Amino acid sequence: MKKKLNKIAKDTNLFLKKYLKLQKKTDLLKAMKYGLLPGGKKIRSKILIDAGKIFNINYNVLIQIGAAVECIHAYTLIHDDLPCMDNDDLRRGKPSTHKKYGESTAVLAGNSLLTLAFEILTNKNLKISDNKKVLLIKYISKCAGHEGVAGGQYSDLNFENKKISLSKIKIMQVKKTGKLFSFCCVAPLIISNKNNLIYKFKKIGEDIGLLFQIADDLIDYTGSAKIAGKKTKKDQAKGKATLISLLGYKNTIKYSNKLKLNIFNELARYQKRSHDLKETIGFILNRKN
Repeated sequence: MKKKLNKIAKDTNLFLKKYLKLQKKTDLLKAMKYGLLPGGKKIRSKILIDAGKIFNINYNVLIQIGAAVECIHAYTLIHDDLPCMDNDDLRRGKPSTHKKYGESTAVLAGNSLLTLAFEILTNKNLKISDNKKVLLIKYISKCAGHEGVAGGQYSDLNFENKKISLSKIKIMQVKKTGKLFSFCCVAPLIISNKNNLIYKFKKIGEDIGLLFQIADDLIDYTGSAKIAGKKTKKDQAKGKATLISLLGYKNTIKYSNKLKLNIFNELARYQKRSHDLKETIGFILNRKN
């Protein structure tokens, strides 16, 4: 599993480094690279590759799309760490982008990474039709905006120190984390014209993202900053609305295992073709950072 994950991370970073070399040199480029390239397991790109394997999508096409996803993910992390958001000084074992370059630079670097994702998806070297590029951009825009990551982050901040229902916590976490995973599962279907399966894989992706967020919350609850690469035990201190705060630690573990089983049941018909995706899901649930 780690060998496969490392290869995808290496190939994605290699594409991004080459792509950034072709960019016009600006004052924001260093901060953009700082927030984008070092560290990170590229789990979202791995999910994209795994889902693409089920439908025989070209690996290099998926690496390019994964690079766009990683740009958006990096933008969300840079903004998430800002003092006006979650105010985190550490990310991936090093100072957060705003601690390294200042708040205004971090905001602008994050914004620039968001738009860079769309640039990558429209690039002539991405060998899919223009119509499919438009559909990918439309879908990923919804996943990143007020219906997705941004809306989820708003709810996450707004729910602090309040009693929030299970359904609202799940909706918030699906928006904040699940939507980008949903894109990774749907993109191969857009490319292969399997529109009849989009809803099914949209839900699978959202559930994988929810599982990832639960694992992240469990790491915060029990993990150490040294292993996690970021400050831990901050959710409880900030009064964050999580499944752990609502259900308790043991019941959250039970909930996550049930969610994993449901995802596996949905993937059962794809047999060996879904092996890598199921393996990655298992890794997500058992990771330590």
